[in-house]
Amino acid sequence: MHNSSLKALLVASYGRNYLARPIHPSSSDPAFYEVKSRGKKHEVAVGDFLELQTTSADQAVIEKILPRKNLLFRSDAFRSKSIAANVDQILLVLATEPGFSPDLLGRAAIAAAHEGIELRILLNKIDLKDQLIKARELLAPYQHLHIPIHEISAKFNADSMRALEPFLAGKVSVLVGQSGMGKSTLLNQWIPTASAQTREHSTKLDTGKHTTTACRYYDLPSWGIKEGIVGALIDSPGFQEFGLAHLSESELQHSFTEFSPYLGQCRFHNCTHSHEPGCAILDGVSQGQISSTRVKLFNQLLHESRNATIQTQGHQSL
Repeated sequence: MHNSSLKALLVASYGRNYLARPIHPSSSDPAFYEVKSRGKKHEVAVGDFLELQTTSADQAVIEKILPRKNLLFRSDAFRSKSIAANVDQILLVLATEPGFSPDLLGRAAIAAAHEGIELRILLNKIDLKDQLIKARELLAPYQHLHIPIHEISAKFNADSMRALEPFLAGKVSVLVGQSGMGKSTLLNQWIPTASAQTREHSTKLDTGKHTTTACRYYDLPSWGIKEGIVGALIDSPGFQEFGLAHLSESELQHSFTEFSPYLGQCRFHNCTHSHEPGCAILDGVSQGQISSTRVKLFNQLLHESRNATIQTQGHQSL
């Protein structure tokens, strides 16, 4: 077989193993190509559009990542982890039980704002009434920011799931959240063939043992088609931390959208919004316009960003 080039969509990532499906398949193309990256030359993410060079009947190497609309990723001082590319919205799955991390919620909201990606919060397991009040209290600052919050019960209330379908149709959505929040239940409710597709992906790459670290792309069923565009869900692995070390101080400030009316109005130009007199942000807190928990998160992220810069510089000077 002679080598040929083609365009493809990255649909599964298992560590350094990837699957891509041809965008305009010919009769001789397989359903999926096993694709490899040339060393660290290409840091790819599920949802990426790729230019491939075939190396065998069902294998190819990545020649080029086509321009992205966006890239959602998390980072610490020394490495970053891509979550998904070219997404229209983030579906952050939280649950009343086990209790969700307000810190992770805040960080996901910042990542979404920085990348200009719409965020929807899905509060799952609302049938557990005792925990619902506390969950709503933790979500109050985000309701104040006009972030859509949908209360659902993936296991026990099919209507709550169907009510979300119009918001998913025609869009590429990425499911994000801690382990145990019910992401898999949601996925299987919306895409009944998801388990079968996952097995197919795993068999193809012989990676059945590593599916928990996988990120996968699923087309929505017929209800997910809008104006001829097939919506999709990207399922990402559950994680407990969401580092944002790649954001500068200025990027952080502008990603807290409620800070916007107050930026540039502090008495000191290098104000950290933590304790300084004449701080416009802290005035906003005292006036009830800004949540104190969000300001605490800003200061925590600012501290992490500065530490990451120091660590990176120290590492480079060794």
